[in-house]
Amino acid sequence: MNWQQDEPKVIDEEMLKQAIEEQGPQGQAGDISKKEGIQYEDVLQLRLDYRNILKIFHLWHFTSLTKLQLDNNVIERIEGLENLTNLVWLDLSFNNIQVIEGLEALVKLQDLSLFNNRISVIENLDTLQNLHILSFGNNAIAQLENVLYLRKFKHLRTLNLAGNPICEEESYKTFVTAYLPDLVYLDYRLLDEQTRETANTKYKYAVEAMQQNELQEQQAMEAQKISNEELQLHKDAFVEFLNGPQLFDSMFDEDPDGEKLALLPGMEALLESYPCKMEALCVQIFDAGLTQHAQRTAEVESFFTCSHEAVADNRQKAAQIAADFESSRRQKIVEMQQITDVELLEDNISSCQEQASQLSETLMSLELQLVDQLEDIFKDFERNISDMVGGFIEYVQGIFAQCRDLENQHHEQQLEIALATLEKVVKNELEEEIPDDMAMLLVDKDTVTNAVSASHDTHLLKIDNREDELLTRINSWMSGLLKSVCDHEHTSCAFRH
Repeated sequence: MNWQQDEPKVIDEEMLKQAIEEQGPQGQAGDISKKEGIQYEDVLQLRLDYRNILKIFHLWHFTSLTKLQLDNNVIERIEGLENLTNLVWLDLSFNNIQVIEGLEALVKLQDLSLFNNRISVIENLDTLQNLHILSFGNNAIAQLENVLYLRKFKHLRTLNLAGNPICEEESYKTFVTAYLPDLVYLDYRLLDEQTRETANTKYKYAVEAMQQNELQEQQAMEAQKISNEELQLHKDAFVEFLNGPQLFDSMFDEDPDGEKLALLPGMEALLESYPCKMEALCVQIFDAGLTQHAQRTAEVESFFTCSHEAVADNRQKAAQIAADFESSRRQKIVEMQQITDVELLEDNISSCQEQASQLSETLMSLELQLVDQLEDIFKDFERNISDMVGGFIEYVQGIFAQCRDLENQHHEQQLEIALATLEKVVKNELEEEIPDDMAMLLVDKDTVTNAVSASHDTHLLKIDNREDELLTRINSWMSGLLKSVCDHEHTSCAFRH
């Protein structure tokens, strides 16, 4: 074998065609298959072993593949497999792979062999929850903790780790047996009851502690999932973070003057009622948003249901008309075969042609009726959605106006307190000790007024921005929805024609 033949290769079209021809039907069936052409999408099994492959490539068309052999090559990286989502069996043994990666999309995978590679860490297999058989034999796995990662695979029954440094650990077998209690075969051997009892005795409390930790982690993940789903619902309703003090807090987060003004005598009582009132207004928007989101969702579902029912009913009528015509045509043909009079036969042929023409006109009329019906359904939907969104916008604008009124009241009261405090300072009548931050404001009337106005402007800007964001997003959603529905209806009509 010369140097060129030993040179590492990338999977290419020529290699794939050769492999499929070698593994496909032979003889006459093979000749027919070659003439018809190779359809990669139909291939179920593929062997690419012993081909000196360095890089996995050109496999994205094999979407029906269930079994793939890439063993005994020189592959260094797992890649190019993301489209093989029907893969059940994958052999990557006897390669040069150092890192487990690129397998996330293979969620149906049950049997995976990475035997005789250079892997030191078991990782990046989280999505492969259907794994039954795993082989990591003859690798560089040295830490027993790698076994703990495999606890998440509830269907795992066969595991091979033979030939790794961890196998030299005295407690290796009992450790694996204890932490993977559902395992049936380890390193080609059936796990016996004595081994299980020994493992259970030795690691009982450690395993129980780990189970407790896993349970807590699972509960935390489920809670986080619920929280994420709730947040997504709030975002879909355009009212996220309006069910609490978040808007009020944001008004003061970037308000350095407000922090200083809060130290003024009398401000504590003012700031006790203000956030509660602001939060109450925000909650009104939040509740209305969720209510209207449910109504919009129901309206969208109703629209698609009505549209699909209209199309289905129209198709059923058209199919029945066509079936009746076909039945009549067949009967007419039988009758015409018995006719010997030429003029009578021509009259019957003319009658059949007229009936065919009537059929075409009837079907076309039925199609036009459907188009008109779908247009009416869409107009009703467009009007209903527009009315819903318009009513919600009007309500929201009213609540945000109340938020601004509340801020204006706060501003006036704050300015009054600030000027009264300044007057006391000037007259040296202030009994409380003045903090340095506050003293910087109480220099003169302009300084105080400017600080109060700056704080007020910051608060109003936050309110305006949140209102603008809500209105922009809901209008954008409505425009996008109506456009997509309209485009879909036009495309469907063009397709039917």
